[in-house]
Amino acid sequence: MSTAQVPGGVLAFDAGNSKTDVALVSADGRVLGTARGGGFEPHVIGADAAVAGLEPLVRAAAAAAGLALGGRPLVQQISACLANADLPIEEERLSIAFESFGWAESVYVTNDTFALLRSGVDEPRGVAVVCGAGINCAGLLPDGRTARFPAVGKISGDWGGGAQLADEAFSAAARADDGRGPATALATVLPAHYGVDSVTALIEALHLGDIPYNRRLEAGPVLFQVAAAGDAIARSVVHRQAEEVVTMAVVAMRRLDILDEPTDVILGGGVLTAGHPLLMETVIRLLQAAAPKAVARVIDVPPVVGAALLGLDHTHAEASAHLTLRSAYASSPAA
Repeated sequence: MSTAQVPGGVLAFDAGNSKTDVALVSADGRVLGTARGGGFEPHVIGADAAVAGLEPLVRAAAAAAGLALGGRPLVQQISACLANADLPIEEERLSIAFESFGWAESVYVTNDTFALLRSGVDEPRGVAVVCGAGINCAGLLPDGRTARFPAVGKISGDWGGGAQLADEAFSAAARADDGRGPATALATVLPAHYGVDSVTALIEALHLGDIPYNRRLEAGPVLFQVAAAGDAIARSVVHRQAEEVVTMAVVAMRRLDILDEPTDVILGGGVLTAGHPLLMETVIRLLQAAAPKAVARVIDVPPVVGAALLGLDHTHAEASAHLTLRSAYASSPAA
């Protein structure tokens, strides 16, 4: 197995909370090797340990290309789009960690929202909003200017995502049940979903752990079902989520001075890709009102493509390389 370098190559990472994808890409856009692993949690175990945990994936991707890790850089460019790289200091620490492994001559680290954005546009220009367990937004222009948010939860002003939608559903049900809030079908539908006979029993089971913590997110899809059936309280929560998606996109466009220009707004994350009609129709309507030239698009291209494209941008690869890379993933059902 050779230890030769891939000239002009890119080692791309799309690392999320639940899974990490790695792609080794040649200068002309061919995918030479890939690997997939678990979640990336530098905020829990530290930057050095988190990046060290990626070494088996790098080794596997290199092996698929017939290469081995050795004493010289494997590629020209690392392009790492990482969950939990929310602040400049976090990006700096992760960059140092990547550099210490010597996998590439140059290292670029950014938040994983930029991978979603770049995977959905033909040039590095546009805005992306990801709404999964949490919510984030990023904007990018060809000259390198960006717009972004800290996106570390409520303390940075965030509202929405699957975790908060679930909490809003539980809260509305509890308040309806005890009289503090208006009536909502959530007060009957949620207990039934979790197999208990009342809201009080549901609160108890959630609090004591009889319902595992990881099942709380199930309340989100239930919220959307109740909203689709016409429940006013559930619909108001969905509307608030749509408002927040559009607000983040509009603020990013305004910061980049492209609010009045044709702009792609790429939407991703489990909440936005689930295809809830009420949510998507409201997002599109509100976006058209606030930024008439913007076009919202939900994409199903794997974000590791965006990470690799950003890497090819940094190596000044030919346009044909970008097309070659996209075609490789367009034909891959596992992407």
